[in-house]
Amino acid sequence: MTTTPFHDLDVYVKYPRIVAMATSPDGTRSVVTVQTPDPKTSKYVTALWEIDLAGKAPAKRLTRSAKGESAAVFTSAADLLFVSARPSVEPGVAEETPVLWLLPKDGGEARVIASRANGIAGVVAAAQADTIIAVSAVLPHAKDLDDDERLAKLRKDAAVGAILHTGYPIRFWDHDLGPALPHYLKVENVSCCSCSQEAAEKQPSIEAELAKFCDLTPNSGAALVEQSASLTRDGKTLLTGWNKPVRGGRRSVLLSLDVASAARRVILDEPGADLGHPVVSPDGKRFAYVRETYGDEQVAADNQLWVADIDGSNPRRVAPQWDRWSTPVAWNPESSALYVLADDRGACPLFRIDLSNDALTRITSDAAAFSNVAISADGNWAYALRSSYLTPAQPVRISLTADTPVEAEPLRSPVPNPPLPGRLEVFEAQAADGETIRSLICLPEGASASNPAPPVLWIHGGPLSSWNAWSWRWCPWLLVAAGYAIILPDPALSTGYGHDLIQRGWSDWGGKPYTDLMSVTDAVLARDDIDETRPAAMGGSFGGYMANWVAGHTDRFKCIVTHASLWALDQFGPTTDLASYWEREWPGGEHTDANSPHKSVANITTPMLVVHGDKDYRVPIGEGLRLWYELNAHSGLPADADGKSAHEFLYFPNENHWVLTPQHAKVWYAVVLRFLARHVLATAENELPALPEELG
Repeated sequence: MTTTPFHDLDVYVKYPRIVAMATSPDGTRSVVTVQTPDPKTSKYVTALWEIDLAGKAPAKRLTRSAKGESAAVFTSAADLLFVSARPSVEPGVAEETPVLWLLPKDGGEARVIASRANGIAGVVAAAQADTIIAVSAVLPHAKDLDDDERLAKLRKDAAVGAILHTGYPIRFWDHDLGPALPHYLKVENVSCCSCSQEAAEKQPSIEAELAKFCDLTPNSGAALVEQSASLTRDGKTLLTGWNKPVRGGRRSVLLSLDVASAARRVILDEPGADLGHPVVSPDGKRFAYVRETYGDEQVAADNQLWVADIDGSNPRRVAPQWDRWSTPVAWNPESSALYVLADDRGACPLFRIDLSNDALTRITSDAAAFSNVAISADGNWAYALRSSYLTPAQPVRISLTADTPVEAEPLRSPVPNPPLPGRLEVFEAQAADGETIRSLICLPEGASASNPAPPVLWIHGGPLSSWNAWSWRWCPWLLVAAGYAIILPDPALSTGYGHDLIQRGWSDWGGKPYTDLMSVTDAVLARDDIDETRPAAMGGSFGGYMANWVAGHTDRFKCIVTHASLWALDQFGPTTDLASYWEREWPGGEHTDANSPHKSVANITTPMLVVHGDKDYRVPIGEGLRLWYELNAHSGLPADADGKSAHEFLYFPNENHWVLTPQHAKVWYAVVLRFLARHVLATAENELPALPEELG
């Protein structure tokens, strides 16, 4: 048997991962962000590598530090900007705080160009001007940016972590919101082009002065939390999503910001929808955006692609006949067509839409998902990251001149693709109502009629999602290496199959999504290379909800793993980080009760492994704690005479919704594999896979 990184958890967690890509506006330079563990394998750090866009020269490492570098963006001169907390020799630079660095395109040392006590989270740069805008947090009671620096130091020195809130929400996914909240700050009086660096090198006694900041969004409160922006190529206008407070929550409108004067005005505002993800055209006359309509208990929400003039006038929906949820990523150089990404039948291809007639063209033929797309200055190429369940994210270039869909061309990557311990198949099953449910099956080497593999039904989260892109956190190949066949189904609520498949399961999670999954399970168990006597199921987030629902409605699985899962919907709704969204989509009452897994706890006779992180704000720890208690107190699988439960609870006090640190990911998979071995393979206790010693 071939040994791969998936056969050894220590090797797996150390394998380098590409997590982002940035390309210069002129299309001459590109960097990827590579993630690797620190020397103690206690956390991941990142470094920037330059990629040859012609695909000839090998990748070249540009940065190296213990703190890592991220948020890479190119200036109009193709110099590289990035954010890092690495040590600096510049006076006045906040220690241990992410600051803005510049690495000249023609070489030389990286240097700090801007620093703040509250750090810098990201940066936007104009394509044809020197305008640079930093994203940085500002305290709500600061009189100005100087006062913000004073208050930030005071708060740090006094070790005060308290936050006084006056609005909702107060946290998001895995982090608290406030007290400092994001602002857009113009970076002023900075010499950041390559020629200035050359001048400094000729006169080393002349120290570059750190940039000053101008707050473009004073008194903005939480308006910019979890929003994105797009800058016109001349650097004069910034379009951004903007949170508008409503009772019990917020909704997103679109705002135009004049960079010179900081004057701002709302240009699009629809009470029945959230507007966001603006992308400005190269000529600065129009922009594309996403309009997300509100759903309710009966009708599913809808994500729509729209365009409008730069002042918000003449908005119109693009390609309304196309039943896919798309996201705009770029324009062609002539500003006459949009490039968009959209989930589509187990892939996320690149598409082009001609705005003169809404004609839709699929650009990529790959059964893969693309991200971080940039278009070359001549419009002939797209550069992107490509991933699938066969390969993790890798840099590619895509021809835009072909008449038919093309395969992306691999560029020379700093990270080789890992060999896989098995093979991937597309599998289709018929649901009870005749709907075709598409799945992926990852099969171990040697799986056959004479050597059938035990199957694990792996249910995706979201629930508005699809199994179409590689995940290092939810990686089926680790279980495949242990001999399991992993089934990755896209049941009702999955994206990429049209609005009707979403509507089939909307606000009825225990209905069609469950029966679709059981139809897939029936069809998979009928295969001769699958061991129909030893199935298991697992899932996280919504997949965890469904794992809990499965446990209460069938005993066909040998065991079930439920991660970050919803258990009692009436409890979950008001305690999740976005309760207002939940209240709108699931207003409660009989409907919520009918779909809540906790109502069926007495029917659970299958051993369950419960996994939850205490820093999970999307599915709060109360769900896991209540599930664990009720499994032990009320499930149909009582403890033995010694009080030992067949269920297990893997708890992470310092992890969030995903469990991201290398050693904790290792523990997660080790515990899951041991649980599966005990209940699926019926491995004797003294022969079970060893747990990491770090678990104690």
